[in-house]
Amino acid sequence: GTLDRNEAYLYKAGKDTFSRYDRLTDDDVGIISLAQAYLEYKYENTKVKAGRQIFESFLTKSNDTKMIPNTFEGVTLQSKDLPQTVLKAAYLTRQKLRDHSEFHHVLAYGLDPNEPFSVYTENDDAAVHKGLTLQRLQSRGIDDRLIVIEAKNRSIENLTLYANYTGLPDLFSSAMAQVDYVLDMGEWLVIPGIRYMQQFDNGAGEIGGASRRGFVGTTGYTNPESLDSWLFGARMDVVQDAFKLRFGYTKIADKADIIAPWRGFPTGGFTRAMSQYNWDANTQSYMVQMEYSFDHFFQHTAVLSRLVYQDFDDAKPAVQADSKVFTLDLMYGFDGTSNMYMKLRYGHAWYKDDIPLAGLEKFKPDLSYDELRLEVNYLF
Repeated sequence: GTLDRNEAYLYKAGKDTFSRYDRLTDDDVGIISLAQAYLEYKYENTKVKAGRQIFESFLTKSNDTKMIPNTFEGVTLQSKDLPQTVLKAAYLTRQKLRDHSEFHHVLAYGLDPNEPFSVYTENDDAAVHKGLTLQRLQSRGIDDRLIVIEAKNRSIENLTLYANYTGLPDLFSSAMAQVDYVLDMGEWLVIPGIRYMQQFDNGAGEIGGASRRGFVGTTGYTNPESLDSWLFGARMDVVQDAFKLRFGYTKIADKADIIAPWRGFPTGGFTRAMSQYNWDANTQSYMVQMEYSFDHFFQHTAVLSRLVYQDFDDAKPAVQADSKVFTLDLMYGFDGTSNMYMKLRYGHAWYKDDIPLAGLEKFKPDLSYDELRLEVNYLF
């Protein structure tokens, strides 16, 4: 809370600990919200929930690194009745992002020129599609409702199959398939994985454009009124006891941006680094990540570090410049309790400052930054 009330919009990572709308309108620096309230029915290995709840799937996550989870309203199902299989399904009607005190639309962006601070009343996630405004959807009689169907299967030894469908009727949908396989090389495990995601436009492109920044950002897109696109990801893990090395790669088609403002990250686990959004059209990313647990020397202590190179499309003026991101996470578990641990997280991003803006005698902005986080967590 180091900024004045009228400067609340300037917060970046820190914005997730309060509501910018409440701060700007009522000078409220805290959040009080009934974020989870549901009825649950269980039968053997199946459970159904109705109400406000956390729902974890490929593109919907609680993502509570700032202590305030992302939650949804709706009906969900989870079943483990099939051998070695987890099935999930959801019909989600509302969402409450971490930095909101009220539930809001799951997709619609709240841009209303007649209402001050309206952008903070609906889905204002950093990955939201700013062209799919509440006014545009309402004028067409479209209610943004989220449908999720997901399955994960481990019936075949060493093989994990993962599939997900996420869709919004009359707007767009996506289908994802992922395969991971464990190769036992004696003292080492080698785990290759492949992810493919196809995004289908069902009318949203004509409403908001191919860029998640709205029509203002569609310069450089092959079809500026289509959200048809795809994502490909590949990774290789090399594991030995407490050591793990990961090489990752992702590519987004030179068609449209991938739309995912529900805190599940399409490139997560492959190339995404802390605070990064590398799923704009025609983006390629490369990552190397190292993890090590020091339990043999210092109990409950671990380190995770990654370096990511993000190659964005220079021909798209609204898309950021190429960058490199380095992160370092140190985790310490307190002696005497297995439930309490501390994380010190550091991130540094270098952005190129010599990428010309198409048609203009200036360069894309240099967005280089440093970020430091300290987290202390107790798991009840």
